[in-house]
Amino acid sequence: MDHVELRTEADTVLAELVGDPAGSARLREDQWQAVAALVEEHRRALVVQRTGWGKSAVYFVATALLRRRGAGPTVIISPLLALMRNQVEAAARAGIRARTINSANPEDWETIHGEVERGETDVLLVSPERLNSVDFRDQVLPRLASTTGLLVVDEAHCISDWGHDFRPDYRRLRTMLAELPAGVPVLATTATANARVTADVAEQLGTGGGDALVLRGPLDRESLRLGVLQLPDAAHRLAWLGERLGDLPGSGIIYTLTVAAAEEVAAFLRQRGYPVASYTGKTENADRLQAEEDLLANRVKALVATSALGMGFDKPDLGFVVHLGSPSSPIAYYQQVGRAGRGVDHADVLLLPGREDEAIWAYFASVGFPPEEQVRRTLAVLEEAGRPMSLPALEPLVDLRRSRLETMLKVLDVDGAVKRVKGGWTATGQAWAYDAERYAWVARQRQAEQQAMRDYVATTGCRMEFLQRQLDDEKAAPCGRCDTCAGPWLDPAVSS
Repeated sequence: MDHVELRTEADTVLAELVGDPAGSARLREDQWQAVAALVEEHRRALVVQRTGWGKSAVYFVATALLRRRGAGPTVIISPLLALMRNQVEAAARAGIRARTINSANPEDWETIHGEVERGETDVLLVSPERLNSVDFRDQVLPRLASTTGLLVVDEAHCISDWGHDFRPDYRRLRTMLAELPAGVPVLATTATANARVTADVAEQLGTGGGDALVLRGPLDRESLRLGVLQLPDAAHRLAWLGERLGDLPGSGIIYTLTVAAAEEVAAFLRQRGYPVASYTGKTENADRLQAEEDLLANRVKALVATSALGMGFDKPDLGFVVHLGSPSSPIAYYQQVGRAGRGVDHADVLLLPGREDEAIWAYFASVGFPPEEQVRRTLAVLEEAGRPMSLPALEPLVDLRRSRLETMLKVLDVDGAVKRVKGGWTATGQAWAYDAERYAWVARQRQAEQQAMRDYVATTGCRMEFLQRQLDDEKAAPCGRCDTCAGPWLDPAVSS
């Protein structure tokens, strides 16, 4: 089949995906370039495009075309399984059968594996945490690697230590990439990667030989109007929000830096008569789903959320994003504000920085990878035990909080110093070096990002251009819409 016929076939699949019976839908040139690289050339590609660009269209269209040509199922590694429901429904319209393997459905795993092996499943969605679970790593992953027709790595900046949201579970992907048979195409996608992260991810993708194709698009979104409002203290910020929330367009998200702040702000706004819900890492799963649905259906004015309302939440008509407190990284900030204004002409993005932000940044920085003596102590305890130890058993012996201990062990697991087995963790006895230089570099990177956020607040230049430059966007230019380009549009006054 020639290039033109393949393009026609791809556009037909897209029309089914988006529910366009007239068949007028067309892949944009950059989307088609990615699909062609995967289907015709079986390449590894990294796509860095703004949120809402249509990355899922690329991997579902490529899946349909590859499956028709006899390829095995597509495996999508994504931290956003709960938020991919609408994409899975869209795929079903195009006759693409998708299944999910996650911690919530272990009783279905065996059935799903059978469906995959019999060719009854086209897409398997897997959470990164699965890659690190013992049964999955030892039994399922090798089988998957040998039958996969396309591997998709969603939110690929998580692979990179230099990314703002590095996750050690993603390091397992290096193993899977290395074990893929030659000629299996790989697609990695992210909306937030500067040049350094892009190069790092592309290098890791290229582990099977051959350079990865990198497709980068401009990151400006014409619908967003960015502004910063500096108020004296937390009480003023709450009071301002209590008086002005109703003036903000449509429904939206209010981000806070901590769980406590999210719950406090939600309670205050409810007291003021606004329909709002809180959404944090401590929110029960059923309540999270309910909160997402209430926001999608505009039954709430806002979700008051921490970064737990992460990357893949898709509401095209989101009218505003407000930050009570400044995130510590312009890349993380860009990602969160990118939730707004995908399907509307105008959306307001507002940052209300606070004096306490710096203390919160310092706290989160302090709970990163532990100092060398604590790592060595953990390895020594495991070696002395001579048997698997669970997290609760290890925790009191090494003086590390459980979540931090688990993250450290996952890094050591990838480095080969420990191994996750039935019953907990064991030491492998392999020599391990503390990469002080790398950790110091990452710490310096974090400090530079924090300084960039201070500069964003203080800048007299265009705010969108500032964020684009932070993401190494070559097409960065003044937007003409933000509070520095067009003048402030919000009154900072608050009644006493």
